[in-house]
Amino acid sequence: MASREIKVTVPASSANLGPGFDTLGLALAFHDEVYASPADDGLVVEVFGEGAEAVPRDERHLVVRAMRAAFEALEDYGKPPPGIRLRCHNRIPHGRGLGSSAAASVAGAVAAAGLLGLEPAEVPDALLQVTSRMEGHADNAAAALLGGFVVAWQAGETYGAARLEPHAELAPVAFIAGEESATSVTRGLLPERVPLADAAFTASRTALGVCAFTTRPELLMLATEDRLHQPYRRPAYPASLALVEALRERGVPAVISGAGPTVLALPVAGESSPDPAPPGFILTPMGVDRQGAQLATG
Repeated sequence: MASREIKVTVPASSANLGPGFDTLGLALAFHDEVYASPADDGLVVEVFGEGAEAVPRDERHLVVRAMRAAFEALEDYGKPPPGIRLRCHNRIPHGRGLGSSAAASVAGAVAAAGLLGLEPAEVPDALLQVTSRMEGHADNAAAALLGGFVVAWQAGETYGAARLEPHAELAPVAFIAGEESATSVTRGLLPERVPLADAAFTASRTALGVCAFTTRPELLMLATEDRLHQPYRRPAYPASLALVEALRERGVPAVISGAGPTVLALPVAGESSPDPAPPGFILTPMGVDRQGAQLATG
């Protein structure tokens, strides 16, 4: 078991990427950091940055919950320390569709592995199962854990993900919304059934997305077309959908990031950058994270 403080760096992520609902994810070069160390007893949680004024400092904290779940999943590798000290430095905005909860879950699970003396690469599937189970789907969790571009799925009670290398010229830019959005609310706007034509359209565009994000970025405009979820969520964030449409009309591939309301623009290197952010949004170049969660021992 690690006796010194460990550091976990975990990226933000954007899920869905247009048509790939609960399936496609992209890790973004915008990171949270968590420092964890064993203690003789008790739990101390310090939080700085995004959400610091709102998140709990006890067992309810998402990083702590993920650590507890990971310790249980990794019980064959050792016992957790009797006490834990945590310092969380948050940059990823909460409730904006940039995978903040997945980042916290991944940070906690990787920190638990680190405190047991394990590298994430030694137990990747266990970490994926823990974090995806907490999220209810694997797209954000897999992207935060593995980095790069991911295709995620669920088979029964088991989650899976395939990491693919994103195209070198992808240059994501986030228009971070000033207001939050709850995933539970935006999912509630989705219909239980969609027309067969829309389902077929979604399948074709999702498959095309795998190609566009990895080898053919010139296809991103077509590959990010969506009929499955974004149109139904317009009542939750009309300004975000209007921004997506405005960017696409100017030739910039753009999507709602995850459950929104942040908008992700997807120019490639050499293309003109998106226009300045409209009122209510902050334009933030992000880049692609290609490493995923990183563990370092102090």
